[in-house]
Amino acid sequence: MSKILYVEDEPFLAKIVKESLETRGYEICHTMDGTFAAREFQNFKPDLCILDVMLPGKDGFTIAQEIRRIDADIPIIFLTAKDQQEDLLTGFKVGGNDYLKKPFSMEELIVRVENLINLTVGKEKKMHGSYELGSFMFFPGKLSLTCGEKVVKLSHKENEIVKLFAQNINGSIDRQLILETVWGNDSIFNSRTLDVYIRKLRKIFSDDAAVQIITLKSIGYHFIVE
Repeated sequence: MSKILYVEDEPFLAKIVKESLETRGYEICHTMDGTFAAREFQNFKPDLCILDVMLPGKDGFTIAQEIRRIDADIPIIFLTAKDQQEDLLTGFKVGGNDYLKKPFSMEELIVRVENLINLTVGKEKKMHGSYELGSFMFFPGKLSLTCGEKVVKLSHKENEIVKLFAQNINGSIDRQLILETVWGNDSIFNSRTLDVYIRKLRKIFSDDAAVQIITLKSIGYHFIVE
């Protein structure tokens, strides 16, 4: 289920847009005050943002700039009652991907939302690659694992370990190879640290019993995806 942050201070319009998007299967976080939009973005972690331009607290352009500092790739659609070329140009300059003038049809908004989300997913797979690990999707370029609506952010070393496993699905991988690839050497300290990382990754993957990291004594690990 894709998630959308929607910032709009007109209650009637917001209700219509929110309910229409929810009937299409989107999860919506709606806020009316631009002051809290960036905080909601960080907490909600949406796949797309719909921002009204004229808002109390902070306008949509300012919010977009704050969001772009957090995530340079998130799709942003601006909604505005204005019809000025200057506002259109400003919207794209601050990182907007699309622009709709009020009043607009819900059908048009939904088509634009779907297009941007599909393009973003396609771009993510093309640029960063992705791996299907049971019910998990692994995006090494974004250092993240997703399982349904759950998103797990990985540290750099966790990401590199999962990448090695993802490249050796249902195969064995030498423990020394992991140590030398991720840490640069197989010292006792790094070996013990690897044990900690493996325990943490096992806990993460425990959400899907089909994904297992099996220890091969004195050899390494067998990464199973049934």
